[in-house]
Amino acid sequence: MQKFAVFNIADETFGIAIGRVVEIIKPQKIYSMPGLPDFLSGVMSVRGAVIPLIDLRKRFGKQPSGKKERIIVIRSGQEKLGVLVDGMKEIMSLAPDEMILPPSIFKGFKTEYLTGLGKKNETIIILLDIDNLLTSEEKIMLQESMGLIEESGAGTQKADQRQ
Repeated sequence: MQKFAVFNIADETFGIAIGRVVEIIKPQKIYSMPGLPDFLSGVMSVRGAVIPLIDLRKRFGKQPSGKKERIIVIRSGQEKLGVLVDGMKEIMSLAPDEMILPPSIFKGFKTEYLTGLGKKNETIIILLDIDNLLTSEEKIMLQESMGLIEESGAGTQKADQRQ
């Protein structure tokens, strides 16, 4: 049995392996950064750490529902990333016979984003490969932007209070 954090984006149901999930939080203040692709919303400060935010709805070409948005903070390698989703559903266990490899084309999603499909009762869950959500070029662009933020100390210090 494997456990997944299951969430919605538009009318689709997705899952991320629970072992990669650090925490699930309500939307935070987002600091936009110039020059990043549209689906990289910017960065946010979570417990003193500056974390990039990926809007999975924009990444997959879906319209935001704006309902009970949540940010799933995940670990990808040594980095933490936030992923913005329309809402959390549940933590779900899937047995090996409830998971299959993805078909070569699945509802317009690139299969490199997927580790497989889960089927529980009548629900299909698209199981995401979070390590492939960003291309190498996007990862480099994001690392360079994050380096500039860390050099300037942005997001980790209190604003200058002038009277």
